Amino acid sequence: MPLSFCIVDDDRSARRMLQHIIEESGLGEVAGTAEGGQEGVRLILEESPDIVLMDLLMPDQDGIETIRSLQAQGCKSKFVMISQIENQDMVGRAYESGIEFFIRKPINRIEVETVLRRVNERYAMSRYLDEIKSSLEKLEGLQFGGAPAIPARRSVKDAVQPILMNMGMIGESGSRDITAIMEILMEREDAGTLPPLKELYEAVAARYKEGTSDIAKETKAIEQRLRRALATGLTHLASIGLTDYSHPKFEYYAPLYFDFEDVRAKMKEIDQGRESGKAKVNIRKFLQVMALELQEGLGR
Repeated sequence: MPLSFCIVDDDRSARRMLQHIIEESGLGEVAGTAEGGQEGVRLILEESPDIVLMDLLMPDQDGIETIRSLQAQGCKSKFVMISQIENQDMVGRAYESGIEFFIRKPINRIEVETVLRRVNERYAMSRYLDEIKSSLEKLEGLQFGGAPAIPARRSVKDAVQPILMNMGMIGESGSRDITAIMEILMEREDAGTLPPLKELYEAVAARYKEGTSDIAKETKAIEQRLRRALATGLTHLASIGLTDYSHPKFEYYAPLYFDFEDVRAKMKEIDQGRESGKAKVNIRKFLQVMALELQEGLGR
C-alpha cells in the first residue's frame, strides 16, 4: 500500500507544489492538505497519514506547537518540517519536537524528493523492526510457556509492497497491476513459470473490466502502466547508484530485476543531465524474477 501524506502549509502554491512532487515522483499519495495548524490537527487525526509535511510558521499556531499537540493525542505519523527560517535555535527546537528532516523554502524539487525518499526508507525500516520485535515477543512467549500466537499467512500483496517500495515504484499506478499479476501467478501450480505476457495482461484486465472490447483496451493500458512503473524503478535505482554504487538497494535490485546494460545507460543519461523520463525495460525479466522471489519467500 502506498505511503500516505498530509501537507499543512498556509501557502497555497507550496501545498500544490509539494503534492505534485509527491504524486509525480511516485513517493506516495496525498490524503489531504490544510492551511493552518488547527485545521491540520483535525485533518491528521482523521486521516492518520504515514508522513506529514508541516510548515514551521503559520498564522494560527506554529508547526512545532501543532506537532506537539498531535503527539499528545497519540499521533504516530512521521514529520518533515518546511520553512524559510535559518535560525539554528529554531531548527533545533523543531528536531526536538520529533521531526525527521527539515526542508527549506523556496521549495526545490530535488531536495524534496531526496528528503522524502530518506523518510520513506526510515519508515520501511521502522516497520521491519516492528515485525522483528513482534517475532521476538512470540519467541519469548514460547520460552516462558505462554500460548503461542498463530501467525497470519502472509499475503502476496504484503510481500510485493516492500519490493516495490525499495525500488521507488510504490506510488505508480502500475504497482497495482504488478500485484495483481503476482496474485494470479501464485495461484498457479507452476508459479515460477511465466506464461505469455499478453495472457497475464488479459487475466488482470478481466479483474477490472467486463466485455471483450473493454478488456482489450485495458490490456493495452496495463502494458503502458507497467512500462512507466518499471521506468520509474529503473530511474530510482540508477540515481541511487550514481550517489553510492555500493548502496545495498542498488547492488541487490538493479542487476537482479533489470538488464544491467539498461541500468548503466540510465545512469549515464542522468549523469550527463539529459534525463528524458523514458527507459528501456525488460518487463518479462522483471516479472519472472519477482515471481521466483515470491515463490521462495511465501513457501509456495
